[in-house]
Amino acid sequence: MADIDYVLHPIGFLQSSLKRREGAPKQGREGAPDAWLIVNDEFGEGLDRIAVGDELIIISWFHRSRRDTLKVHPRGNPEIPLTGVFATRSPDRPNPLGLHRVTVREIAGHRLKVGPIEAIDGTPVVDIKPVLSHTIDA
Repeated sequence: MADIDYVLHPIGFLQSSLKRREGAPKQGREGAPDAWLIVNDEFGEGLDRIAVGDELIIISWFHRSRRDTLKVHPRGNPEIPLTGVFATRSPDRPNPLGLHRVTVREIAGHRLKVGPIEAIDGTPVVDIKPVLSHTIDA
């Protein structure tokens, strides 16, 4: 394998009422709030044709996660046997990417209010993708 540096640059950040990992739900559907996704100005054009009501997949970088974790007790429950992180949704993993299916609630310039989303305040966003219907248009 060639020595290649792989670099991700955030396209924006989340502004959320969730300030600490300890208080965040495990999944968005478990009581997570809506949050603002602030897209950096240089990527604002990429939001063209996103509309209120659209479903999106937000790909985030869990910047407060441990990157040396390979096994966890799923959902932090010590009664569940240790499991490889690739078989779980644990935020602690070698490349801590988060996947969040959200609905666009509001749009204000380069800001999208989306939710529900369990990521904490300040979480970098590395990509946004539409949820595809059964027919592919784009």
